[in-house]
Amino acid sequence: MQDLLNAIACVAMTTDAQRVFHGRGRADTGSQHWALDHFPPVWLSTSFQPVAEAEFALLRQALAACTEPLNWVHQTRGTDGSDTRLMAGVVPDEHAVAEDGARFLVHLLRGQNHGLFLDMAEGRRWVRQHVQARPGLKVLNLFAYTCAFSVVALQAGAAQVLNLDMSAGALAIGRSNHRLNGLASGASFLAHDLFHSWGKLQRAGPYGLVIVDPPSHQKGSFVATKDYARVLRRLPALLAPGGHALLCLNAPELAPAFLLDLLQAEAPSLLPAQRLPNPPGFADLAPDRALKVFVVAAPG
Repeated sequence: MQDLLNAIACVAMTTDAQRVFHGRGRADTGSQHWALDHFPPVWLSTSFQPVAEAEFALLRQALAACTEPLNWVHQTRGTDGSDTRLMAGVVPDEHAVAEDGARFLVHLLRGQNHGLFLDMAEGRRWVRQHVQARPGLKVLNLFAYTCAFSVVALQAGAAQVLNLDMSAGALAIGRSNHRLNGLASGASFLAHDLFHSWGKLQRAGPYGLVIVDPPSHQKGSFVATKDYARVLRRLPALLAPGGHALLCLNAPELAPAFLLDLLQAEAPSLLPAQRLPNPPGFADLAPDRALKVFVVAAPG
């Protein structure tokens, strides 16, 4: 785990949440099972295999040298789920972190999804810049989760954002994220199954920007290999002329060609404009396995 310890020793501490070490993107087999994030004031380490107590002792020493007092949560993930432990210090009851001037609630002691996906930082940055250049845009945020895209879009000048997600609990956190950022209007929230909501969404459109950020494999909700085609088939009818869509795919087993081929087959009128880079903290020696985020444009 020496690469992990070296990364901690060299980290530039910031007030924004950040990934400090991304072992899964490296070739070094000695550190591939480690990830480390900083959600100030709490460190979150993640291991994808069991960790010996001696390794925990080394990690504790390295983290304590960076921050005092030390607040640290560790999660071990495996095929049977995850185990989360508070290793040191405390986690704030209402834990809000910053990113590019926005604030988001996170919950590090609950489950594998912590409320803010750090690997999507460049996607949120693109949305901010895109909307700033087109104030008054109407935005549809599909698979909205805790609505980070919505917060950014409204801060940038969007007129309306419609957030849709099957989880009412995630959308409740999304509402709190809007209040946390002083956004009292402009956002609406639908706790609906997307595949039973096309008519409602189409009547509320068209949209200048549609964001599609689904889970890659969530039973009962979305399976990329089966369901992404169904979304792309409906996308042209949701977009305004000249509108854009942000298509996201976080499935290491699926290459970029999977999404681009589906786009050509199901929505040939939409043209790929660019693939967004991933944040530097998520650099991967196998980019086809990393998060894939494409901007596509409608004609007009």
